[in-house]
Amino acid sequence: MTAETVSDAETVSDSETVSDAEAVRERALASLVTARERTTLLTTCVDGPELTAQHSPLMSPLVWDLAHIGNQEEQWLLRAVAGQEAIRPEIDSLYDAFEHPRAERPSLPLLSPKEAHRYAAEVRGRALDVLEKAAFHGTRLTEAGFAFGMIAQHEQQHDETMLITHQLRRGPQALTAPDPGPVPLFTGPAEVLVPGGPFTMGTSTEPWALDNERPAHRREVAPFWIDTTPVTNAAYQAFIEDGGYDEPRWWTAAGWAHVRRASLTAPLFWRRDGGQWLRRRFGVTEVVPPDEPVLHVCWYEADAYARWAGRRLPTEAEWEKAARHDPATGRSTRYPWGDADPTPEHANLGQRHLRPAPAGGYPAGASPLGVRQLIGDVWEWTASDFLPYPGFRAFPYKEYSEVFFGPEYKVLRGGSFAVDPVACRGTFRNWDHPIRRQIFSGFRTARDASRETS
Repeated sequence: MTAETVSDAETVSDSETVSDAEAVRERALASLVTARERTTLLTTCVDGPELTAQHSPLMSPLVWDLAHIGNQEEQWLLRAVAGQEAIRPEIDSLYDAFEHPRAERPSLPLLSPKEAHRYAAEVRGRALDVLEKAAFHGTRLTEAGFAFGMIAQHEQQHDETMLITHQLRRGPQALTAPDPGPVPLFTGPAEVLVPGGPFTMGTSTEPWALDNERPAHRREVAPFWIDTTPVTNAAYQAFIEDGGYDEPRWWTAAGWAHVRRASLTAPLFWRRDGGQWLRRRFGVTEVVPPDEPVLHVCWYEADAYARWAGRRLPTEAEWEKAARHDPATGRSTRYPWGDADPTPEHANLGQRHLRPAPAGGYPAGASPLGVRQLIGDVWEWTASDFLPYPGFRAFPYKEYSEVFFGPEYKVLRGGSFAVDPVACRGTFRNWDHPIRRQIFSGFRTARDASRETS
């Protein structure tokens, strides 16, 4: 696979029209309001002790996330964009994600839930005043409202993190949401052929794209087959029943060592009860639904399943080509279905539901080649390490992406039911350690195709 940088404009002109500015302002306001509504739900559905407790050493107390959201908003929108004096500079270090590992955060002198809510609300009130007067040009941080989009995405990413914490917490159900609508049993082809050839990966024109999505560049990809839908619970159960967790030949050496060390026997939150599998989902125990995409598996599990099935995980470039490339036009679109923003008909996003939809759902969201559910439902592990694109430049700070580049992290794509549309698009890149299972992660598999089929 080769890469070549594509030259696209990365800035907007200072001659931005009034209508353009108002459209940016409206989008930024809506994104910030949506994020705060979700943050409020996630931090008011349980009482104070639940907010200050650490429900897993992998996660922060919910109250830390709440104040961190406010602190990041203050630092970027009030201080960096508006040049205002700090409201509470003494708490900056408490809510610096790099200064304090998650396991240490409960021991810090954190703001109380009441103080954290008050602080986040004060910052938001001032931020909305800044937004009302903002000019969306002049600096890279303000062009097309980037800083406001970055903060909305940051808050939604922490909302997803807080939703993971809610899944990990023990106790009665605190969150509810309707299930996805009934989906007819999918009877289409099990896999789709993606033709070989070049395509444009990444973006240089998406105004709120983050640094690791940039710049747009050409990638050459050989023809390959990819699963039409994510791997289901029923398919994964077949791997378990065939002794998949007991057979080292399906696992990498590191994966097999992790299986033995962590005593893995099934996806996280699963347990066998007699002849059936049960799972715990947001405080409710239920039978594992066979037709949903498998959830809460680590990269090693996904890779082992793929080997067992005689297949492999798709590379990140293959995943993006399947999700964005339109063979009829040669273009890379923003989403599998085109350039339009997601709607509830396209994908399961935004915590509208608290579970994936059955495999084969959302036909309106299919790619031109017919691949389904590439956006939403479950994050999909890829075979690729998290690495920079050619021509990458860190912006606006190295700690967002650059410090994570390397083989220690694997790339996930596509988003999950817990991801808001503002933080999910065809170019969006997520990453995590290959042992992580608390995240809303699943996968689909791929296989090589001969060049004669392209």
